[in-house]
Amino acid sequence: MSLSMKTMKPCNTYHGILDERLLHRCADGRSAFKVYFIDVVGRPEPARTVWAQSGMARDKILARLDGLEGMEGIGFITAFPHVTKIFRFGPESETVVNVRAWNPRDWTPLPLARCEEYVEFACYAEAGIALDEFNFWSAAETVEEYLARWSDQSDWPIKRHGKLMEYWQRQAGV
Repeated sequence: MSLSMKTMKPCNTYHGILDERLLHRCADGRSAFKVYFIDVVGRPEPARTVWAQSGMARDKILARLDGLEGMEGIGFITAFPHVTKIFRFGPESETVVNVRAWNPRDWTPLPLARCEEYVEFACYAEAGIALDEFNFWSAAETVEEYLARWSDQSDWPIKRHGKLMEYWQRQAGV
């Protein structure tokens, strides 16, 4: 199957901004995740994408993490008011990062499957953080050394968020 105009959808504007970073040590006493709380600003419903306007408390988000299925291991979390993704270094192969997603309002799992049998990896902020986290993991001698390093990225603006659709339409003569 080839990519078609039926698959193309307009996307929202995107400007991610780091709100806060916290280390979460899980109740099992072994697992630990670096949590990056991120806002997406400039969208029509800021209560859905900006922590200060979401009505959700970070301490409750962190407390709820321990009850999630599979919340074990070492890694990092990107927490937006509309989606929380857990990236953990794979227990079967620590050179691979496994990802799961939840809606932090009710903790229902969110599927990462996308069109044409692809799977979502990350938005811009998550990709930038993932790059740093992979580099920290590969350079660290110990888990403690890894946990001590944080991405210093804090601003992820996408200048033009419609360029893929525009390009595809132009190439198709639409």
